[in-house]
Amino acid sequence: MKSPKELSLEKKILDELPTSGPARIVAEALMNDDEVQQMQEYANTVSIVRLGYNDHGPVHMRTVTRNAARTLNILHEAGVKTSLEAENMGTFEDSVCAVVLASFLHDLGMSMGRQDHELFSMTLAKPIIERALDRAYPDSLEKRVIVRSVALEGIIGHMASRRIHSIEAGLILIADGCDMEKGRARIPLVLNTEPKAGDIHKYSANSIESVKITAGEARPVRISVEMSSDVGFFQIEEVLLPKVNMSPAKPYVELYAGIQGDLKKYL
Repeated sequence: MKSPKELSLEKKILDELPTSGPARIVAEALMNDDEVQQMQEYANTVSIVRLGYNDHGPVHMRTVTRNAARTLNILHEAGVKTSLEAENMGTFEDSVCAVVLASFLHDLGMSMGRQDHELFSMTLAKPIIERALDRAYPDSLEKRVIVRSVALEGIIGHMASRRIHSIEAGLILIADGCDMEKGRARIPLVLNTEPKAGDIHKYSANSIESVKITAGEARPVRISVEMSSDVGFFQIEEVLLPKVNMSPAKPYVELYAGIQGDLKKYL
């Protein structure tokens, strides 16, 4: 059974999408897929209980989807074309479909472990992507092939470990990096009390109070991070900034961060 948080995030995702059409069909197919739900939940068990990492499950993947859809809409409103649009290979809604698929499924590979999980995620996601696209584009093999390719690029590229080239895939990097509010580290902090190498990631994430994605001023998209202590800068420098720097969408993003009550720094 889905948690209230998951249901709330699903509503926020749908609010970012057209009320009908391929993107809506894809999103609802994913949200109503029992196998996807079970895969996400087990990925989270492996991540938190076995490995001691932060949330990589249903809430995280929905949060990333909401972040990616919101960022894509802001770019669209600012007149920035997606790669599919610029290359005359698809519409804006085709790009939305690819972004939703990639973000909703990007961490399925955590069910097998951390190392190379983006590769395993791509393998596990492929049949799910194909059955969702069969519903969204029943009469167009071309659309199914193109959207599937962009979605898989977004999944395999989300760790900033290999070069990607589309705006759509680049948004998965940024949306993933933006999910670092303290709630994501709450369960690992409770379950794992013995100090060990890597704990700085949990403690730095626990200091992040909020991450907001809005329209920017100097650039179309603004990411604004508020933290309770400056240990949160570790999370930004080690997780978010590398992903922004590797993203083809980097030229369209401005990043501000600071401790609550203080002037935010432009990074």
